[in-house]
Amino acid sequence: MPARSRALVAVLCAAVLGALLPATAAHAASRTVQGGRLDWGVKSSFQSYVTGPIAKGSYSLTGGAATVGSGGFRFHSATGTYDGGTGAFRASFSGGVHFVGHRTDAGAYQLDLTLSRPTVRISGSTGTLYVDVTGKAKGTGAVTTSSQVPFASLSLGGIDMRGGGDAVVLNNLPATLTAQGARSFAGYYTAGTALDPVSLSADVREAATTKPAPTPSATKSPAKKETSAGKLMDGAVDWGVRRTFREYVTGDIAKGEWTLSSGAADGGALFRFPEGEGTLKDGDLQASFKGAVRFTGAHGLDLGLSGVRVTVEDGKGTLYADVTAAGFTGDKVPLVTFTANGLKAKDGLAKVTEAPAKLTAEGGKAFGGRYRAGTGMDPVSLAVATTDDAELPALPDLGSTPTPSGTPDEATASADPSAEAVASTSDEDGVPTLPIALAAGFLVLVGAAYAFVTVRRRPTRPAAQAVPTPDED
Repeated sequence: MPARSRALVAVLCAAVLGALLPATAAHAASRTVQGGRLDWGVKSSFQSYVTGPIAKGSYSLTGGAATVGSGGFRFHSATGTYDGGTGAFRASFSGGVHFVGHRTDAGAYQLDLTLSRPTVRISGSTGTLYVDVTGKAKGTGAVTTSSQVPFASLSLGGIDMRGGGDAVVLNNLPATLTAQGARSFAGYYTAGTALDPVSLSADVREAATTKPAPTPSATKSPAKKETSAGKLMDGAVDWGVRRTFREYVTGDIAKGEWTLSSGAADGGALFRFPEGEGTLKDGDLQASFKGAVRFTGAHGLDLGLSGVRVTVEDGKGTLYADVTAAGFTGDKVPLVTFTANGLKAKDGLAKVTEAPAKLTAEGGKAFGGRYRAGTGMDPVSLAVATTDDAELPALPDLGSTPTPSGTPDEATASADPSAEAVASTSDEDGVPTLPIALAAGFLVLVGAAYAFVTVRRRPTRPAAQAVPTPDED
């Protein structure tokens, strides 16, 4: 290309890049991951084995984890970092799942495995799923606990993680057990075994700027205002009723739903009943809470719970509710009991975390005889504030609801899930619109400039001569 032509193209390049680079920099800035969910079934055949006729076991959820879809577990409250310029991504999620099976005559379990706190790290074209693992080795029964084991390799299938936007969404990433994961998986599977695919969504936001250190006077905490006679300043009780009941409500038989009202909140695997009022004195609690939940579905399913109350006396807790159901109505019905030893305030907050709960005889009637007295229900978590500055535990943060984007099936995801990945770093439908639009304009202008100068100087080609293809040129 002659010098004058090259100069023209260079001017156009500089003009477009001048507009492109600031926009790209804005989108590629390092950001903070705050809020989101990760869905993973570990391995469906393992679940079937645990709950099947051989192991005769079960699984339970901890730390606010929930079930989702058919055989999936949902972990919550993502935290981490995302660099839109390099595509580097790290997100840690809360919650765990505990598998048990092969119960011995002594009441212990030969199969005992807990997976919790999954973390996804992506750098370049590689991804890894890490988990905390506590389990018994197959055969020896030796118990080991390991933190953040690189459990599975994630196939990105050509995904380009770079971009801008306010969310990262990745669907059906194929997962393969690593050698370290195989050892932590109690020896049930060998390295290279395919696990269930991993899907996640995580909200991202601009990283907080560093603030100057506060002056000494600003660091003084306001005086805590203690309540008189043990009066509560605030409180909340978290209870999911029963996981299998929720699954029944939304499943293929009942085909129903639940609705929340009067301030109740949905934490994924639990319902929060807020605005606790009452008293806490010498470890004994009398408290009432706001909020209501109503379950409805086919086959006459209609169960409403409201007016939740909790009492703790001599370390024994009872959760009550006003019940409206087909064939049963009652006020202040004692639904479940739980243990709450040593319920005392520390720094203005008294709490019980995931206390195992059992259904009462009255509770069995409220559920229409579906469950017998003594049946294990979802655990109860309770927090009450006795000072005005005490903060209640946060609800699980599931992040914003991902925009539907035509999730590929497993075969498609294994072959090329790149379309999903592009959608993962978007303002709305996945594509960092401004940078790509400018880049496209840049290429069009460069092409036009090149065509202009070359056409002006190229001799006319004989009409019969074929135009060369790019491979031929």
